[in-house]
Amino acid sequence: MSVSKTSRSALTIAALGVVYGDIGTSPLYAFRAVFSGSFAIPLTEQNVLAALSMIFWSVLIIVAIKYVVVMLRFDHRGEGGVLALLSFALGVVRDRPRLKWVVTVMGAFAASLFYGDAVITPAISVLSAVEGIGVASHALDHLTVPIALVILVGLFLVQRHGTARVGSLFGPVMVVWFGSLAVFGAISVAATPSVIAALNPGHALSFVVDHTGWAFAAAGAVFLCLTGAEALYADMGHFGPRTVRTAWFTMVFPALMINYLGQGALLLRNPEAARNPFYLLAPEALLLPLIVLATFATIIASQATISGAFSVTQQASRLDFLPRLRVVHTSDTERGQIYIPLVNSLLMVAVIVLVLTFRSADGLAAAYGIAVAGDLLISSVIMLLVLPLARQHSLRWLWGLFLITATIESFYFAANATKFMHGGWFPIALALGVFTLLSTWRRGTDILRARKAVSPAARRLAGEVDLSGIPRVPGFAIFFGATPGRYPSAFLHNLKHNKVVHTQTAFVTVRFDDVPMVADDERVELSKREDGIIDIVLHYGFREEPNVPQALKLVARKGVHFDPEETSFFTSKPAIVSVSRRGLFGWRRSLFGWMLRASASVAHYFGLPPNRVVELGAQIGI
Repeated sequence: MSVSKTSRSALTIAALGVVYGDIGTSPLYAFRAVFSGSFAIPLTEQNVLAALSMIFWSVLIIVAIKYVVVMLRFDHRGEGGVLALLSFALGVVRDRPRLKWVVTVMGAFAASLFYGDAVITPAISVLSAVEGIGVASHALDHLTVPIALVILVGLFLVQRHGTARVGSLFGPVMVVWFGSLAVFGAISVAATPSVIAALNPGHALSFVVDHTGWAFAAAGAVFLCLTGAEALYADMGHFGPRTVRTAWFTMVFPALMINYLGQGALLLRNPEAARNPFYLLAPEALLLPLIVLATFATIIASQATISGAFSVTQQASRLDFLPRLRVVHTSDTERGQIYIPLVNSLLMVAVIVLVLTFRSADGLAAAYGIAVAGDLLISSVIMLLVLPLARQHSLRWLWGLFLITATIESFYFAANATKFMHGGWFPIALALGVFTLLSTWRRGTDILRARKAVSPAARRLAGEVDLSGIPRVPGFAIFFGATPGRYPSAFLHNLKHNKVVHTQTAFVTVRFDDVPMVADDERVELSKREDGIIDIVLHYGFREEPNVPQALKLVARKGVHFDPEETSFFTSKPAIVSVSRRGLFGWRRSLFGWMLRASASVAHYFGLPPNRVVELGAQIGI
């Protein structure tokens, strides 16, 4: 029992760094943004209590209830995130084509918005931490941007080495961080206990009714306290829902709320502290150590968000929203620790541009909220659409909860939308760009499959091929095809030009199921044809990296043996040929063709021995 408790405690501490790094650093900038910047509201006692009330009840309803209590139930074999939610939703509406299309588009756009979060989180978090040096001395203000850039560039450069070596430090650092939040906040609350009245929801409701304009302006800043909610859902697979819930209710939620109340109490005592209430909570002697701690905390938060972008990209590729990309596993034991060089480079460039453009956390606050608000709202709307159709009647009662959260999130999204011209355009533009890539690849691959299905070659693929008179040559050969039971185009090309068949030939189809992971005993389907050809279907989850040579070891358990070093792997790669008028959206065909050419090779993607691969090309008109 003691070992179990010890392991559970260690997991809970580790979850603090990986799961709650993002939302855990929001006190650095969320409350400050209400009373400073372009959308600041008047600093009065009633407004302070109203803003704190909005923060408390928003975190309670959306983060604690919606995500920590409810959304963690909607997983696929323990994995979460917006694309896992999309898989659940598609399973519910699979018999309704129009609704399936709507849900797919919404899920893809939500994933696109996540990239806006992945770009802005490192920039705003590190900037807000480094800005503490300006509190220590205004003479150092000019160093904020250079220091932030050095930290951020260094963070992206070490991504290729993975987080395994420093991962053990994440949890303990965040324990100290959340402990500091609680201690500094509690001292301030004890000095002004009247601030606890902010827990009364009446302050927030009356503020919205009596001062709608101010409430709308404050909502754009208050919403920043919710950043990281989607990330904790996406990271649940690393630790499990029980550990995530334990960490939230025992440390994260209390520490955050105490610190927010402490910042509010400080403003009630000293309105001039509005320039940076977080750092001014600390005694002057502890200011520099707090700046260092905050910098480490924001680096951890940024690391978790960047890693999340890698995971979302990999999942999108598994679900046919992106082409194959080069994925590097940075840990021999943790499958989820991956590094995608292209994504890392693009994120680094985008973050540098953001910092140089906005130059302050207050400037980025306007850009931050709209991406996260859109992401949260879309997840609620998806649930509103699919829950009435769920087979489990026990799930339908949740529809009312998601109606409440969607209403609140709509208010926050509208409030953040008013900041569109003040930076909110950036995550929307980024999301539209990513969505264009996702939708173009998805549509292009659908058209490609449809054209291949009606081509003359497809009829030969679907029919029987007489192999009785074909010479058999010794050796092992594997041909990759998209549809089980048919003859792969690579096999027909090889048969046409070389006029031979290997003595042991297999047609392999790799399928990515709408689940994160597939167990080894469910990975292989095998059947033998009368002509001696073996059909093999390999199943992978959308969070898995396919490795065909490794899967062949599982095939051996079924009595079929292939030596990867003695087997020839035949693949085909289509080339797009324009055969129709370009039209208004002809550029998407060119974009799809470029993405097709840039996609990773089958040999690398499936982990094939490079010296055993034969690639045969084919042209397809679109």
